[in-house]
Amino acid sequence: MSGTWRAAVCTALTGPGSVEIQDKETAPLGANEVRIAVKAAGLNFPDLLMTYGKYQFRPDPPFVPGLEVAGDIIEAGAEVVDFAVGDRVMAGNKGGGFAEQMTVGQDAVKILPPALSYADGACWQTAAITAWHALHDKGDTQPGQTVLVLGASGGVGLAAVKLAKYKGARVIGTASSETKRKVVLDCGADHALDPADPDLAKKVKALTDGKGADIVYDPVGGDLALAATRAIAWGGHYLIVGFASGDIPSFPANHALIKGYSLIGLRAGESARRDPDLASRNAAAMQELAEKGVMKPHISHRFALQDAAEALRILERREAIGRVVLEM
Repeated sequence: MSGTWRAAVCTALTGPGSVEIQDKETAPLGANEVRIAVKAAGLNFPDLLMTYGKYQFRPDPPFVPGLEVAGDIIEAGAEVVDFAVGDRVMAGNKGGGFAEQMTVGQDAVKILPPALSYADGACWQTAAITAWHALHDKGDTQPGQTVLVLGASGGVGLAAVKLAKYKGARVIGTASSETKRKVVLDCGADHALDPADPDLAKKVKALTDGKGADIVYDPVGGDLALAATRAIAWGGHYLIVGFASGDIPSFPANHALIKGYSLIGLRAGESARRDPDLASRNAAAMQELAEKGVMKPHISHRFALQDAAEALRILERREAIGRVVLEM
């Protein structure tokens, strides 16, 4: 296959303003690769960080951001056996998604189930596997437990809200505005609180008859993390998901000792790479959840490819509620 296609290219590590639309030449396909005509690409906070060179994976410019997409297979390599031209799929990679075409190995591809649209599929995998790895593998969430979700109106936050409810937990979410808190409640949370409230911990305890949250799911970090430790139950699990605030908290070790709670870091992708059995189990779980439409994303903003820079600015200004998507 030959020809050209368009991509949103980061040309310098100066943020969204460095992203511009360029034409790309179609490259030969590897034997184990598939070429996808991208219908939608989901934006993730790491995409924004990479445009500043501030993410742990730090590609040098020029590069195409975009960790996850959905679309149709338009070409398959000679050794591809699980997919065929015309299949509706979702796929992930370390970049390359903000484009009309994306080439990935067949291991990075999954069939897009009928329960998910292209936009849903492009926004589903990263948030869903993060929430699953946190609440299932690490947190062992049980029916009747209370889960406190920080940053609950973000993509990984809303996925955690929906998964925790699916697993039978009681959910308290935090979100910074009335509009965002309404979405958190609409997505299934039992309560939604203001993270800036100085009485946040007291209110969580009041909602749990003085016990506190059994599990804290934290993709935010910063000062909110320290406030949340005061809201955790004896023997609870504090799940460190990320640092969207930009500030990495220093947890008081003596407080964890006194309350007997566990601080648990998690990296869903790295865990899968290091533990093939876990990867296999989680792949099966993800397929089942996707087919059921569990954790179907809430998409607040949709943009065309040529507006990729502005889509990234939406993330930067913290205006997204749930997910932002590029549609081709």
